[in-house]
Amino acid sequence: MSVPEDEDSLTQRWPRASKFLLSGCAATVAELATFPLDLTKTRLQMQGEAALARLGDSARESAPYRGMVRTALGIVQEEGFLKLWQGVTPAIYRHVVYSGGRMVTYEHLREVVFGKNEDEHYPLWKSVIGGMMAGVIGQFLANPTDLVKVQMQMEGKRKLEGKPLRFRGVHHAFAKILAEGGIRGLWAGWVPNIQRAALVNMGDLTTYDTVKHYLVLNTPLEDNIMTHGLSSLCSGLVASILGTPADVIKSRIMNQPRDKQGRPLGHWCSGLLMKKSES
Repeated sequence: MSVPEDEDSLTQRWPRASKFLLSGCAATVAELATFPLDLTKTRLQMQGEAALARLGDSARESAPYRGMVRTALGIVQEEGFLKLWQGVTPAIYRHVVYSGGRMVTYEHLREVVFGKNEDEHYPLWKSVIGGMMAGVIGQFLANPTDLVKVQMQMEGKRKLEGKPLRFRGVHHAFAKILAEGGIRGLWAGWVPNIQRAALVNMGDLTTYDTVKHYLVLNTPLEDNIMTHGLSSLCSGLVASILGTPADVIKSRIMNQPRDKQGRPLGHWCSGLLMKKSES
């Protein structure tokens, strides 16, 4: 049975939903490929907590990670190769929500709210504002999945340090955090998280549009895969530089133990209290 020629396609009927689904699928594939890098990044970001922990318990000092490659090799040797993907399930959940939400929001802001100039160029200032707003909205929605991802990424290190594991799986992690801290607990660390997202999207989306526009107008390159690839490399570099400081703060806040009211019990607080009591 033939399909009528005038029948609208899926993307024409539901453009926002289609972009959300496509962004989520692309993010899932990218997350599976790059997750070991994300895991080593998180382990390196948490490393500074060891110095704070020594204030209270110097006997449990763990060997420091040194560089991305040595960190990855250490995880493989001490925990196993598959542990490089520990926490990948909530990371996929996070990217589906975050990537889909930010792209739909950014497209809506660009096409409906701000609009392009008469020459079909999207001005830099509009890209900056639109990118930051899209990142904030997408990351706020995805914060619970980001929280679970960070905590599950640290489970392997807790096991090596002789500490009890906190979760049996992804759904147990969500249920436990919700039971101990309530809805508020699922949004622990959301302030530095959305700050990071705003900076990353400002660097990512704005740099991508700007570099692509520059290459098309000022070089022999056309609007093809080469241009998109170069623009993506530049935008990724800028986004990483801008977002890393807030990302470190976010990861440390999310990994803090919390009381029954969902309030953080930071490692530095417990360490300082133990030091004072000993003196």
